[in-house]
Parts: sequence; structure tokens; C-alpha cells
Amino acid sequence: MPGDPALVLVATPIGNMGDLAPRAVEELSTADVIACEDTRRTSRLLALAGISGRELLAINEHTEAEAAPSLVARIRSGARVAYVTDAGTPGVADPGERLVRAAADAGCAVTIVPGPSAPLAAAAVSGLTSGRFVYEGFLPRRGAARSARLAELAASERAVVLLEAPHRCERTAVDLAGSFGPQRRAVAVRELTKLHEEIWRGTLAELSDWAASGIRGELVLVIEGAPPPAPPTDADIAEALAAERAASPEASVRDLTSAVAAALGVSRRRVYAVARGPERP
Repeated sequence: MPGDPALVLVATPIGNMGDLAPRAVEELSTADVIACEDTRRTSRLLALAGISGRELLAINEHTEAEAAPSLVARIRSGARVAYVTDAGTPGVADPGERLVRAAADAGCAVTIVPGPSAPLAAAAVSGLTSGRFVYEGFLPRRGAARSARLAELAASERAVVLLEAPHRCERTAVDLAGSFGPQRRAVAVRELTKLHEEIWRGTLAELSDWAASGIRGELVLVIEGAPPPAPPTDADIAEALAAERAASPEASVRDLTSAVAAALGVSRRRVYAVARGPERP
């Protein structure tokens, strides 16, 4: 209930102040303390919302784990603590997850005032998700970890949502084209809800050219998922049957059929038909 001791995650605008929800204003106006990523930015937000006299406590990604116990202690003593990040939803591409875990582990109530989120907004306007996507955040900067992550994501049938800094976008576009294929479709969204909002659409091959032209502002990339694998042909089924026979020479036709059908995701009837071979006249 409003006013009860709790940790309240409060989503804040990612650009347009008109996106600050009435419930967010209410929570920030009445919270006993507002924990925030940056007190200067939050002070400006509160001033624009007409909120004053609130205690601000700076907690960012570097201090979150250390500060969590004292914040939890305040909640357990009866305080209602609101947590905001610089923009968007805490815990999604922003600090907050460790605070939530610490509060929940201590038995404190945790709730949220939902609202703006750059990754979710970019996924929505991309038209590439087919109802399913994975939020990946920032890729590893370099080396084997980066290559392995790109290879893993390239094989996923779900759309991928990435964050990237403007000055690294060109290099990332080249790496994405190399792993995903140059013709994979992508959407780049920058400055969402702001005056210079831009939504770019094209292929990964074209993305590097766009990035090379010079871009500014927060950037979210959405890359369409890999196409589903082609269904197995009769030749594939015959090859799988031969391999299964070689591995289990004593197995019955029924067992071989069941094993291959399960492995290839096809019906046993179809596998059995291939096993029998073409009908004789």
C-alpha cells in the first residue's frame, strides 16, 4: 500500500518529461528518501516535477552493493524508499538489481512504478521482434568473449536488443555483419523521445555506413532473429537413420524410427516411410 515501508522502483523519462507518470510524481513526493543514480540529475527532475524537500541519497552501479544494507535497514525501520536512475527503469540497463535482491532477501516489500525503458521502446518500434526478443545490453568490448557472444546471438531466432555508445557503433556494426550476415535487418534508435529522435532501418551492411557518418546520443540496436532452420529433407532423414543403425545395429526399425523422429523433430510416420524406401510398383 502507498506509504508502507518498501523499496519502490520508479521509472523516469528517457527524454520527454511528459512521460513522467502521475504515480511516479506521487511516490517521489511522499517517499521518505529518494535513492538515485545521480543527485544532480534527479534534483533537476524533481524541480521540473515541482517536488522539493526530499532527502536524496546517491547510489550508482559502483556503490549499489555497498549501500544496499544501510538502505534495507532504513526500510526495515519503517521508511519508504524510492529508487530512480538517470533515465528509464531501474534494473533494466541501469543499476537497481542488487538493491532489489538485497531488499527481497531481507523480507522487505519491493514494488515498482513502471514507465519508460529505452530497450523496450526500441524493441516496440523496430518491427523485428515477432513477439520475442532478448535484451543483451552491451557486448563484451573485445577478444574471445566478444566473438563467442556474437556467435551465440547470431544463432538465436529471437531478435537481439543491444546498447552501444555512438563512437563504438561503426565497429560493432562491422562485427555484427560478420557474425549475423550482412543482409540481416537491423534498427538503430537514438535520442528516443527527444527533439532529435532518429529511427534508422536497414541491413547490418548498411548500418556501418550510417554509423560512419557520425552520430550522437544514446543508441539502442535491434537486430532481427535468425531464420528458423530449414526442415529436414528425406536425404537428411536417411542419413540420420544410417547413423543410428551404425550406432545401434541391434535396434528394431521401430526404435530407430522413434530415435530419428525425436532427433530431427519430424513425425515417426515420415521417418518410417523413408526407412521403408520407395514403394515398388
